[in-house]
Amino acid sequence: MNPNTTVALPQRGPAEHDRREQIIKAANEHFRHYGYSKTSVAELGKSIGVSSAYIYKFFESKQAIGEAVCAQYLGHIDATLFAIADNGQSATSRLRNVFKSLMKKGLELFFEERKLHDIAAVAAANRWCAATNHRAALYGIIERIIVEGREAGEFERKTPLDEVCMAILSAMTPFSHPLMLEQKTPEELEERVVAITNLVLRSLAC
Repeated sequence: MNPNTTVALPQRGPAEHDRREQIIKAANEHFRHYGYSKTSVAELGKSIGVSSAYIYKFFESKQAIGEAVCAQYLGHIDATLFAIADNGQSATSRLRNVFKSLMKKGLELFFEERKLHDIAAVAAANRWCAATNHRAALYGIIERIIVEGREAGEFERKTPLDEVCMAILSAMTPFSHPLMLEQKTPEELEERVVAITNLVLRSLAC
């Protein structure tokens, strides 16, 4: 699959519907409080006054509900990074800030919303659509910065673009993958994000 290709989240019924949003909101609250594994579809239905069967009109499984919740949170991270990619600074500064912000957002999820972090970890481990789309968004952000950096004369042009983008995407993995974020302290991650970013930028220099 092309790393820049997004996939549709599993869903049933109309994409825009008040009940769908109610279910996602209830799931968000339950997952944050009880965790994904300890929340049942019946409990979600009870919280908004509908049956499990009614919920299944909009979502084919609890996983599909989890995907929707996960997609919202990963979407917030993507929006932050896209804003950095569009902020008009030099490509070098933007790429450095994307690395830092990606790590910061991951740590915020881990320390402040631990149960939602656990859902993101499940999504990454099982290659949920939400995780695939997040990776595609990261690739697109990297590609935009590299292309504009080349046009501005900041980055070399000899290496194939897709090779550069995939290499940088791989270099970001320790700061974007929930399970890998758990393996280091914030201080260690701070040191590594600076070192890896510096190495990436040196490799891009003309």
